[in-house]
Amino acid sequence: MAIKTTDLCDDHADELRVLAPIFGDYGGRHGFSGPIQTVKTFEDNSRVREVLETPGEGQVLVVDGSGSLRCALMGDQLAARARDNGWAGLLVYGCVRDAADLANLDIGIKALNTHPCRSQPDGEGEVGVVVTLAGATLTPGEWLCADRDGIVIADTALA
Repeated sequence: MAIKTTDLCDDHADELRVLAPIFGDYGGRHGFSGPIQTVKTFEDNSRVREVLETPGEGQVLVVDGSGSLRCALMGDQLAARARDNGWAGLLVYGCVRDAADLANLDIGIKALNTHPCRSQPDGEGEVGVVVTLAGATLTPGEWLCADRDGIVIADTALA
C-alpha cells in the first residue's frame, strides 16, 4: 500500500514539514518516497547528471535550481537514467522538459514547470548540501514523501 501524504499529515503533523504546493507532476509514478540527496545549481545540470549516474538505492534527488524558469534541468534521458539506476523520485525546483516522455517513465518527478531549452552544462553546482526551497529546509539523509496531494519532509522515514 502506498504511503499517503494526507495520512502522514493526520498522524504525524508535529514531525513533518510541508512544502508549498507549487510543484506539478511530470513522471509516470505520482507517489514516491525515500531518503534525500541534493544538488544545488543554477541553470546547469552537470552535477544532476553526475549524481543520477550513480546507484540511487531508493533515494529521492532534490535539485535546487533556484526556481529558474529559463531552461530545463532534466529531460527524458536523465529521468530514464535515474529510473534505471534505482532512484525513487526527483524533485526539481526548476523546470524539466520532454513532458510527454516523462509521463511514460516509471519514476516520480515533480517540478515547477516545463521549458523546451536545455541547460548549459558548465560543471557548476554542489552535491550533498542543505537546500531551502518551497518554504522548507531540506538536508541530505532526511526523508521525503510525495504524491498528488503534496510533498512532506521528515527527519526519518515514517509509515
